[in-house]
Amino acid sequence: MNRLLIPLLAAAIIAKNGNCMAAESGSRPNVILIVTDDQGYGDMACHGNPWLKTPNLDKLHSQSVCLENYHVDPFCTPTRAALLTGHYSLRTGAWSVTQGRQLLHRDEVTMADVFAASGYQTAMFGKWHLGDPWPYAPQYRGFQETVCHLAGGVDEIGNPTGNDYFDDTYFRNGKPEKFKGYCTDVWFDETLNYIRKYDQTADAKPFFIYLPTNAMHSPFTVAERYSAPFRAMGHPENRAKFFGMITNFDENLGRLMSVLHDSKQEYNTILIFMSDNGTAEGVPREPDYKPGFNAEMRGNKGSIYDGGHRVACFVRWPQHFEAGKQVNGLTAHIDWLPTLIDLCGLKAPENVKLDGRSIKPLLEGDSPTWTDRTIFVERQADELKKWNAPSTNPNFLPQMAVLTDRWRLVNGELYDIKADPEQTQNIADLHPEVVKSLIVAHGTWYDEVITDHKDYTRFVIGAPEENPTQFTIRDWHPEQGSVIWHPSQLSDDNLFINGFWAIDVTRSGRYEIRLSRHPKDKEKPMLASEARLSIGEQNLTKIISADASSVTFELELPASPTLLRTGLKDEKTSKERGAYFVNARWLDDRQ
Repeated sequence: MNRLLIPLLAAAIIAKNGNCMAAESGSRPNVILIVTDDQGYGDMACHGNPWLKTPNLDKLHSQSVCLENYHVDPFCTPTRAALLTGHYSLRTGAWSVTQGRQLLHRDEVTMADVFAASGYQTAMFGKWHLGDPWPYAPQYRGFQETVCHLAGGVDEIGNPTGNDYFDDTYFRNGKPEKFKGYCTDVWFDETLNYIRKYDQTADAKPFFIYLPTNAMHSPFTVAERYSAPFRAMGHPENRAKFFGMITNFDENLGRLMSVLHDSKQEYNTILIFMSDNGTAEGVPREPDYKPGFNAEMRGNKGSIYDGGHRVACFVRWPQHFEAGKQVNGLTAHIDWLPTLIDLCGLKAPENVKLDGRSIKPLLEGDSPTWTDRTIFVERQADELKKWNAPSTNPNFLPQMAVLTDRWRLVNGELYDIKADPEQTQNIADLHPEVVKSLIVAHGTWYDEVITDHKDYTRFVIGAPEENPTQFTIRDWHPEQGSVIWHPSQLSDDNLFINGFWAIDVTRSGRYEIRLSRHPKDKEKPMLASEARLSIGEQNLTKIISADASSVTFELELPASPTLLRTGLKDEKTSKERGAYFVNARWLDDRQ
């Protein structure tokens, strides 16, 4: 099949014989899925935080079914990939946050694809972090209306220079647009405007809104009036701002709940709230920090202990779900796509086996037999590697956890989570048979999920849907050093790092490849004497002046997957660093 057609066919592969009972009744609910960034289970008053006041989260908690044993990945991109596809992130190509491993593979069917194919209006406002160019950006993944920032954060490389959470430039359906106000306020403004617009349409279709905020991700930036109260309590600066960002989010959540109430849509709207991983700043990171609060869990963001991946999840659907009900069964982000298919009568993806299971019976309180299940949590880097026991490979980098109703196997350590929720007593020596069985289960699962793993999820150049294509240093696979993601690092003259980009040349012909060290909207001299471009079997060099801000190569390329490498020879030291920005344009008019 022509690779260019795959995203366009995503909706077409939705089965025609799905469960359409809700659709036939004409009472299909709206769905709003809110995902906050880096907010831990304990970062709200309703879960016992002694400093935060979160009246709207508390209210939503009291009105919702609350999943008390709900798990995600320990980082943002993998959680988003799993949430939107119903697949473990290792299947999707998006299991890390940079290095080209944040791209959601183009043949994945997303939650938005499923809703759109079932007649819903779909929209997304906020943080995407699953790829910015075609075919990865949200406007190509089933969302009909999008406003988002690029990369993994508002201020990161790839975004317009100067973005700082206030009065930034974001992208509406892929086009840059200047917005007024604080980032979280903007995402909620767009959401409320969208709801009001469809509320005024007599024959409006139901809507699915995905609202993933970039708050409370660093840099911890918020108006002083939000952070000052926590600073006065003696909290360190970053935590005061982090808590202030939560306070701002809570206000915005209140605005959303009020609009749903006033427009009489709350009774026909499934409102889901969750976070993408454990807390970033709610617990101490230095010995002299004021003690934090983590709801008696071990670990924080990035950890494979429960504090890194067990997060809050509230689900409100008035008159359908029992307010205040707690569900203690083991659940996860991969469960939401099959669950929403059931709840909304959506057409299920054809020939797509989901890793999650529908939790509709748990939400509806039917007291089903919820048999024990096993869930797997991984923290991988650039290259997928299988976990081995530390005794045989003590320097092995990937981390894994195996979760059951009773047990947590964490890199060979075993915890009885019911008796020891803080994971303080490693009892692996007392239960070697449990350890062995969980390691075997993990190995079997790992071997199965990576059968779907594609070696690289590649940047596409030459596609008619988007030409040119830009990719940056955040996206390369490192060969010398690592990646950088903040604009301030671009001017570090002592930094010599390099890597390659995995690309897919979709059309043969003549291409223009532009290399630079700084973004186009803030060009600066590259301070290089020579530039190098290697792509496939071709190796080109150019002598350039130190004050040149970019260099352009033209060359013929066959349609093929390949690797692209660059080099900029430093004028003073003759050391080489990679070009930090690459812009590839297909020049031919011929087909």
